Amino acid sequence: MKVAIVRTGFANVASVSAWLARAGLEGYITEDSETVRRERVVIVPGVGSFGPAVQALRARGLDRALRDRADSGAATAGFCLGMQLFFEASEETPGVPGLGILPGIFRGQPERMRSPRLGWGAVEPRTGIGFVESGWAAFANSYRLDTPPPGMIWSRAWYGGSFVASCERPGLLLCQFHPELSGEWGASLLRRWIAGTPTGSTSDARELGKEAASLPGEAAIRVIPCLDVDAGRVVKGTQFKDLRDAGDPAELSARYEAEGADEIVILDITAGIEGRSTRLETVRRVRERVGIPLAIGGGVTSMEDAARLFDAGADRVSLNSRAVREPSLVEAISGRYGRQAVVVAIDVTRHGDSWRVVIDAGRTTTDLDVVDWASRAADLGAGEILLTSRDRDGSGTGYDLDLVRAVSGAVPVSVIASGGASSPAQMAEGARAGAGAVLAAGAFHFGKHSVREVKETFIAEGLEVRP
Repeated sequence: MKVAIVRTGFANVASVSAWLARAGLEGYITEDSETVRRERVVIVPGVGSFGPAVQALRARGLDRALRDRADSGAATAGFCLGMQLFFEASEETPGVPGLGILPGIFRGQPERMRSPRLGWGAVEPRTGIGFVESGWAAFANSYRLDTPPPGMIWSRAWYGGSFVASCERPGLLLCQFHPELSGEWGASLLRRWIAGTPTGSTSDARELGKEAASLPGEAAIRVIPCLDVDAGRVVKGTQFKDLRDAGDPAELSARYEAEGADEIVILDITAGIEGRSTRLETVRRVRERVGIPLAIGGGVTSMEDAARLFDAGADRVSLNSRAVREPSLVEAISGRYGRQAVVVAIDVTRHGDSWRVVIDAGRTTTDLDVVDWASRAADLGAGEILLTSRDRDGSGTGYDLDLVRAVSGAVPVSVIASGGASSPAQMAEGARAGAGAVLAAGAFHFGKHSVREVKETFIAEGLEVRP
């Protein structure tokens, strides 16, 4: 079966293409409105900013083609931003109307919550017979729909309150989450939808509009293996030196997904200092193997570099030294692709009672205070801070917890703790210090601990993780 994937210029089409290939289906990318009208199955994926994406659809006549499909009941799906485009408007881009196929306005996350919401949360069907069943889904959104359109089958998730995780009607499936990045649960959903086989009856007895208890996932800590890559191989050292070979990035990524990893981070550690972009073939090979979120960093010096990474399979891009030297690039990429798609990686060394930012793979110490720079990066549009203690890197002594507390307490976005953790207990300490995610490399690569072991430790200590 052929499946058409709509390219808006702002979407992570590679992750959908990779899932279709793993499922034995033939996916192809199109910008042609007549193709969108006539194809049996069409998917509108999404990573990007609402206004530019809507304008891109209209420029190609794809808005009218999608309306025609929706009116005819032809099989059409939209994921994350792809869902939002079908509605009236989003607060992300005031004054720019959406496609208006369905009523509703997407609004920002509650002020008390970190935004964007990055990570996994439970999804609960609310009424009707549809394709979505209970499970854990991968979210990456700054905006959400609080009330489902009338007459639609829907499911909910929770983040500072209940919101619409998905809504369905004959021929139309819209998901605020990324099913193609939600592991086997999301893959099963897509297989059911393409085959036209609903899950069966859900809890029709629940009263719509009645607030229920919160669902799991609001505070779930992500466990992230980091793959430092040099010349196409994973390496690991101490304080960015004395590198050892740790294996093939695609094979390691697949292993970590099987163990329960919530995301994979790949950093091309010599791309920046060699003045080149990240090797795209490595990204493509990993994307072909894994169905969870993938963040890529190293050598991102322009909007074109970011676009190539998204096309190769990245869901998020990470900027480090270039962000310090050219802060406007953070703002530009965030403005085009959405802040959930941008990570600013900050390498840090202790300087008396404070910390200084280091760049060029640890070779250059700047005068930047880490808390000041992290706050500015978030203001520029970074959706998350990847915070690495250079002093602790590879030491096995645990994260710099004071550093984690200082930065996580100062920024409105999630912080990934990195640098020095070698045991599940140390990773739990990072989570309790305020990190939204914990990252490790050597502790996983050389078989000392597994992702599964880390999660079991978190659960035992009362910390929430995706099971």
